[in-house]
Amino acid sequence: DYLMKSVVFALLVAGAAGFAPLAPSRIVSSSLRSDAAADVADVMVEEPVEAAAPAYTPPAIPDGFCRGYVGGEGPEPMIMPGFGTSKNFDPFDFSGRAPEWVPWFREAELKHGRAAMLATVGFVAPELFRIPGEQFSKAAIPNVVQAHDALPDSMIQIIGWISLLEACSFAALANMDGYDRRPGDFGFDPLSLYPKDKAGQEERQLQELKNGRLAMIAIGGMVTQATITGHGFPYV
Repeated sequence: DYLMKSVVFALLVAGAAGFAPLAPSRIVSSSLRSDAAADVADVMVEEPVEAAAPAYTPPAIPDGFCRGYVGGEGPEPMIMPGFGTSKNFDPFDFSGRAPEWVPWFREAELKHGRAAMLATVGFVAPELFRIPGEQFSKAAIPNVVQAHDALPDSMIQIIGWISLLEACSFAALANMDGYDRRPGDFGFDPLSLYPKDKAGQEERQLQELKNGRLAMIAIGGMVTQATITGHGFPYV
């Protein structure tokens, strides 16, 4: 009877020992789940909430004719019907129909005016002197306007340099979308000729604009007369 009790007791101890590892496993698993839950909670708490981007508000268009740019003051007399003077001269109403494009219109006017001023000087200067080289001599090119066809390689170089300068201005032109750059302003003033006061700046801007407008008309007339008459300066 004692032996039987001992055997039963041994079996019970063995059975209990067989199930003993299961309890720690459940505890570890529960601990892992708790740690994972805590990590997820930390991530959810620490993750910042992105604020909505503010809506873009375009800047207000300045009041006044052509945004108040210089050049509309006049009072040069005009022969066109309905325009006694050149004050606020805009016969096709570009500034009224497309006010958001006015900076680009002024940029184009200034760029063409500057190119025309250089062109008029460059068209007259070869009448007075030529750079060294037989192909540039007056014997080879009696009339300056003939250089376009007589020197194709030189024309390619000129177009290439102009294209490079134009490409360098792309970044400045892109700035005009926010109206934070005055048309034609590249910050290029190596001789410090641009005045510091507002009145002086507007006067200098008007001088450049009017000389550019005159040069655009002048270079067209010079090339036309040189082509028709076949003569050099003064092309008559």
